[in-house]
Amino acid sequence: MLIIAGTLHLDPADREQYLAAVADVTGRARSAQGCLDFVQSADPIEPDRINIYERWESDADLHHFRDGGGPDPQTPPIRSAEVGKYRIAGVESP
Repeated sequence: MLIIAGTLHLDPADREQYLAAVADVTGRARSAQGCLDFVQSADPIEPDRINIYERWESDADLHHFRDGGGPDPQTPPIRSAEVGKYRIAGVESP
């Protein structure tokens, strides 16, 4: 299993426009083969931050989805990003 997690930073005035522009990506991802979860959400404290969280069954599933297209050219620019891929060897109850 893979987890993709991290943050994007935009101009605070652009955050809602960005989230609206990528809203359809969540539905496409969640219906993609191997997607266990996918969300891009506004951070409740930092007005310029978007939190990224994805879970995928495999690299192949992730790459198949990502190869399906990129962001809309009208999407507001991301100023910085810190997103990582984590390989999960096991899952336990909290």
